[in-house]
Amino acid sequence: MNILVDHNLRGHSVVLAGSLTASGWLDLISIRFVLFEEVGLEINSDDRVVWRCAQANEMILLTANRSMKGKDSLEQVMREENTQTSLPVITIGNIDRLLAEPEYRARCVNRLVDIVVDIEDYRGARRIFIP
Repeated sequence: MNILVDHNLRGHSVVLAGSLTASGWLDLISIRFVLFEEVGLEINSDDRVVWRCAQANEMILLTANRSMKGKDSLEQVMREENTQTSLPVITIGNIDRLLAEPEYRARCVNRLVDIVVDIEDYRGARRIFIP
């Protein structure tokens, strides 16, 4: 499963990838973190453009702080464009804890793996907060 990493989570995705590798998950399932530049997105792309790109490329969007206000906010986009087949947006509840607390990071990794393994059950869910 490809996961589009919000531009402000670039370093966090490296930490997550390291944890996925160390825990052996990447030997069992395919998870690849994709950066904005790999799909032609600018770092200042609005939420609508980012969400549409993720959906068009069958990627989960991983974020922490996408806006919830305005006509192109992530929340508004999901309300208007989400369907039963749309992939969810995964939002890390506390990015500081992800970096600082190994237990919290492990919980985030395990939850991410659960979602990827059962992705068909999460289509249409809009947003999922982890851990």
